[in-house]
Amino acid sequence: MKNFKVIFTFVLFLLFGLSNAQKIGVVDTEYILDKLPQYKEAEARLNAQIDTWQSELQNLQSEYEKKRSAFESEKVLLIGDQLKLREKEVMDLEKNIKTTTSLRFGANGEITKLRTNLVEPFQDQIWGAVKTMSEKNGLGIVLDKSNNVNVIFLQKRYDYTDKVLDILLKGTSTPDKKEKTNNKSKR
Repeated sequence: MKNFKVIFTFVLFLLFGLSNAQKIGVVDTEYILDKLPQYKEAEARLNAQIDTWQSELQNLQSEYEKKRSAFESEKVLLIGDQLKLREKEVMDLEKNIKTTTSLRFGANGEITKLRTNLVEPFQDQIWGAVKTMSEKNGLGIVLDKSNNVNVIFLQKRYDYTDKVLDILLKGTSTPDKKEKTNNKSKR
């Protein structure tokens, strides 16, 4: 009788668990971001700013190298205050390079902040589209396969990336969708 109760309880839990199973979907936010023209434009502006800053830093580095080299070769000829002044110039320029590098390219630098500000509005849009799509399709869980989620195998019917993209693009078809449709119609 005791075994019967255990088996009966197990069967009830199993049936209850199956009846309340959640549908799971997967999206690829990197793919979605790559297909959004506004994101590409914003990313291009950011990359142009980064290129400008790198060029400025290279110019500072070049100026530092020239001043350091000149200082090293003239050091024996300089005396007293002249020596200290030239040495201070070189040291200040080196410090300026390190500070600029840290402020712009460091872990909490301007580039990190700009990239966060760039991506955040698009992530909010994607979140809204994922929420809409998941409610429309009755999904209980949606995973993002671009955020280090190890998806070993995924059947296409569980990949909702294109549906989210359609919501974001407000029904306009993407070139990939047209391509897929043309390939299907040729068969």
